[in-house]
Amino acid sequence: MGRGDLTNAEWERLRPLLPEGGQRGGRWNDHRTTIDGVLYRARTGLPWRDLPERFGSWITVYKRHRRWSADGTWQMLLTAIQAEQDAEGRVDWDIAVDSTTVRAHQHAAGAPRTPPPPAPGRQKGDAAGTKRGDPVLSALAARLAEVVRLGSA
Repeated sequence: MGRGDLTNAEWERLRPLLPEGGQRGGRWNDHRTTIDGVLYRARTGLPWRDLPERFGSWITVYKRHRRWSADGTWQMLLTAIQAEQDAEGRVDWDIAVDSTTVRAHQHAAGAPRTPPPPAPGRQKGDAAGTKRGDPVLSALAARLAEVVRLGSA
């Protein structure tokens, strides 16, 4: 197992959600090996042809990634993991936006400043990011989100 590969705990959460694999008459890569290859590529950004041999043939990993992106398998996996986390009440849906990536139009510079209204459903003293969830699900959701972004690019 290499750095960045699925842990055994992540794999056990993911395995029941995966589609059936393999077709009659042909050899096929294990889903875990292929997913590890896709995660490796998403993490490093290297070309598909430079994928290390421990993930199997690069074309196999590429084709399964493309097929799962097209049929919505990656999105389904991400949604299922996020739903499981949310059902346990362990997802903080607050979004932070980095000001270096969002720019206001030049005409917005002279707007009057009023404080924003309080967020609905928040109680005084609640802090963003205080919900601690299952670290396996959190890590898996983050990695699947990266793969979904990679597939839609």
